[in-house]
Amino acid sequence: MKCILCPRRCRVDRDRGSGYCGEHSDVRVARASLHMWEEPCISGKMGSGTVFFSGCPLKCVFCQNRKIISGDRGSVLTPRQLASLFLLLQDKGAANINLVTPTHFTPQIAEALRMSKAEGLSIPVVYNTSGYERVETLQMLAGLVDIYLPDLKYYSGELAARYSNAPDYFEQASSAISEMVRQAGAPLFDNALPDDQMMRRGVIVRHMVMPGHVRDSMKVIKYLYDTYKDDIYISIMNQYTPPAAMADHPEINRRVTRREYEKVIDYAIALGVENAFVQEGDTARESFIPDFDEDMYLKEVSVKSKISPS
Repeated sequence: MKCILCPRRCRVDRDRGSGYCGEHSDVRVARASLHMWEEPCISGKMGSGTVFFSGCPLKCVFCQNRKIISGDRGSVLTPRQLASLFLLLQDKGAANINLVTPTHFTPQIAEALRMSKAEGLSIPVVYNTSGYERVETLQMLAGLVDIYLPDLKYYSGELAARYSNAPDYFEQASSAISEMVRQAGAPLFDNALPDDQMMRRGVIVRHMVMPGHVRDSMKVIKYLYDTYKDDIYISIMNQYTPPAAMADHPEINRRVTRREYEKVIDYAIALGVENAFVQEGDTARESFIPDFDEDMYLKEVSVKSKISPS
């Protein structure tokens, strides 16, 4: 079958070759862990049960997960083994199952979620994505995903073309977010204390402020607030970390300044945004980027399920 899962619609037969995402039809997982560096209502005290999938349909030039978006890294899992991994993370105390860059494996993930839910998976499922999605692909997940955690990276098509080779990014991502809100509904939290609430359902849209592009960030925030008001949360991030070599894009080969980030936050406050997460301190550093040389719980599932590393 020719793949049209993401907006690239490259129509590659992934049983025989790899698509723009760099992946064949076999699911590859690069890392599984209890991750503490998500929004507080996602990570909680025990950590979010993150499953990092290999490959990516977007491939931004500044990608923080660049170690796993290309090349040959990860373990091949069947849907049955993926379901076992979800259940293992739940057993380890994960606050949720957090599917990171899952787009190009959506049909297999949907199958694994149905299996694991039938066998006792009860924690929320988080779909953690670049936002570059097709509505038709997201509809495969209706009733299976509780929390959507998309990016909205750009308002400008010119920026999206330059840094992600996706001039249609805003059009696709804004339509995708609308579908996510339709599926997940308004934010719903558990009955824990206000300072320790965990999200059960809803949408958190992430936007990472980029150096030199404060105006575009303001347009993104305005669009989200004008469109959804308090029906979503907005996570405004300052953790942009350029890769070691950015010779082709010198204008973004630096971190975001405190002043740039504060301008975006001040703008959001002036608009009336209240449902928001902001970052404080030195988040733009390598320690916030997962160590993909570790595979954490994949090792345990590998022993139990006889997964073969690629």
